[in-house]
Amino acid sequence: MGADFWNKILDILCYAMFPGSIDRITRILGAFYVAGLWGVFVKCGLKGWWALVPVIRNYKLALCADREQEGRTLTVVNAVTLVTYIITRFAGSNGFLSFVCAGAQFIMFFPSVIYEIRVFSGLCRVFERKKRWILPWLIAEWVPIAPLLWGFRKKYQPIWLAEEIRDDDVDYYFSGRKAAILNEGLTVNLEERTAREFLKKKYLLRDIHLNIQPGHMVLLLGGSGAGKTTFLNAVNGYEPAKAEVTVNGRNMYKNYKDMQYDIGFVPQADLIRGCDTVYRTLMDTAMLRLPNSFSRPERQERVEEVMDIFGLTPVKGNLVSKLSGGQRKRLSIAMEFISNPTLFILDEPDSGLDGVMARELFLQLRKIADQGKIIIVITHTPDRVIDLFDDVIVLAKDAKRTGRLAWFGPIDEARAFFGKEKMEEIVKSVNREEEGGEGRADEFILKYAEVQHV
Repeated sequence: MGADFWNKILDILCYAMFPGSIDRITRILGAFYVAGLWGVFVKCGLKGWWALVPVIRNYKLALCADREQEGRTLTVVNAVTLVTYIITRFAGSNGFLSFVCAGAQFIMFFPSVIYEIRVFSGLCRVFERKKRWILPWLIAEWVPIAPLLWGFRKKYQPIWLAEEIRDDDVDYYFSGRKAAILNEGLTVNLEERTAREFLKKKYLLRDIHLNIQPGHMVLLLGGSGAGKTTFLNAVNGYEPAKAEVTVNGRNMYKNYKDMQYDIGFVPQADLIRGCDTVYRTLMDTAMLRLPNSFSRPERQERVEEVMDIFGLTPVKGNLVSKLSGGQRKRLSIAMEFISNPTLFILDEPDSGLDGVMARELFLQLRKIADQGKIIIVITHTPDRVIDLFDDVIVLAKDAKRTGRLAWFGPIDEARAFFGKEKMEEIVKSVNREEEGGEGRADEFILKYAEVQHV
């Protein structure tokens, strides 16, 4: 490798660290830009050394500005620009490749500016500065006045820290308790459910502890993004969390293979083949879910029993594709009921049904609960069937946008706790203001945690 190769590598490193640098002076100014950015990151609670990482530092700056989505796009755009520059430097005599890369850089310039403006606008809001500061930030890589002032002068302070950096901000209202494990019933002790999302660890759920007695039908409430489906997937073992989930005293995660059919899960979408009859669909399900010790007559008997329970006997010979919406829902539930599970979980089973059909469906679920089963249901129209439920779980997004437990208990006590008569009003009270709610999630999460300590 000759001197020319290493000169190209040095040039690429300089470009990555100080975009737009062409000589010693602009590279010195770029170094001041990095130093100022370091100070801004520290003020916002991030690690200052992120300023030394090309491309990624733009995403971190977006976190400081509370503009994460814009930061993701800006990071991708900047990464594409850097890659095309690297290709250009090594293209040599390939004029066509150089032309394509130069064109890509030109195209990337416009979204880069647009998203930088959005990020810098958010940064002005976080630091409580006027929007005229956007222009100094746009030219900061060449004239680093804005990052140096904001990074090192005490008068420039953010009104809050970047979301990712201080988990202890929410620890003060952790309940610090665990639910007692029931020998009969469901116990959930969920410490956290996390996901890796664009370079950072994101908390989806935290600190959810509850137990449900056999024979209880439970409503699961929460606004969009509160983690309802994530919670159900953690309970049924489909997406395990850092948690202990027990059914009748047995650990679900440790004994998943043996217990998977002890939990019936009915998703919102019907996953049924339309070309099979109702009877054939249930027989196939019985073959899969009932123990091998069951004889064919025993399977047939169980299928006949389940069809009778869910009112499917009159349509047993009909094709699934010819069923009404309510009949398809009942068939979906019947398929899960074949194995006689202890716990039934249903995600919006009344979706697409009118009031009468939905009521009929929930009456059937109530009958199942009365047989000693546990039913957990998500529905977006809870008030029309609320009289059929025993308890309600309310999940809410805290200030960190993490799903937390704002209430678990009887329906009437929930009304008194939230000061609301209708379940839909309870959801509205914990929803964020920008989502049309009252923005009181943290208030109720803290209040519920305090109640648990009494």
